[in-house]
Amino acid sequence: MKVNQAAFQAGLFDPAAPAPTGLQNPDGAPATKRFDVYRNNVAVSLSDALEAAFPVIHKLVGDQFFRAMAGVYLRKHPPSSPLMMFYGEKMPQFLRRFPPAQSLPYLPDIAKLELAMRRAYHAADETAVNPQALAALAPDALLASRLRLAPSVQVLTSDYPIHGIYRANTTNDAPKPVMQPEAALITRPGFDPQINLIDRSSANCIKALMDNTPLGETLTDDRLDLGATLSLLLGQSAITEIH
Repeated sequence: MKVNQAAFQAGLFDPAAPAPTGLQNPDGAPATKRFDVYRNNVAVSLSDALEAAFPVIHKLVGDQFFRAMAGVYLRKHPPSSPLMMFYGEKMPQFLRRFPPAQSLPYLPDIAKLELAMRRAYHAADETAVNPQALAALAPDALLASRLRLAPSVQVLTSDYPIHGIYRANTTNDAPKPVMQPEAALITRPGFDPQINLIDRSSANCIKALMDNTPLGETLTDDRLDLGATLSLLLGQSAITEIH
């Protein structure tokens, strides 16, 4: 008897579901135990993938909580792609609605940060511009220019100290986070992504540049230190074209 593929997939993510009709042992008996073992192995593998994808979340909540949470997540959001490197894209929204996580309201933004680091790691390579090319522009030409940023560049803003929390859980002797809003710039100047603490005005400027806004039109905040923002982008090999 042919096994219904939709029923097989649905059964994988429902621990209460029976083995799909038609799934049999070599002796013709229903393969209930074998399916239970396979279903458990799938859940364990996906939980491991989530733990690898969100190491800071895992550290913040502990192994027991994370495993229980992952079990709920993977049944609500099974993989939509065979590429496990991108599994967990809906974790921020999930954490925002997950009742046991409400005592740690910064978790969704930490999940966004970990996703951004992962996207930066897997982003396409592009050659950075020579910093002198920007310095050589006349002021009017500079303000009229549009800067293309590397695909690895990500910007996040939060009501919580996402940079401080991330650093405190990934770097030895990092200072204790101060509970205040923070913004972060993710870059990949080499092989691995880097997280840079920036202020909100720099974050808004960089976001505007990512939307192809001319540089002069990003100067909407008197608190913006444009020189420092451009120096950071150049130093992180984040500018790839000047138009």
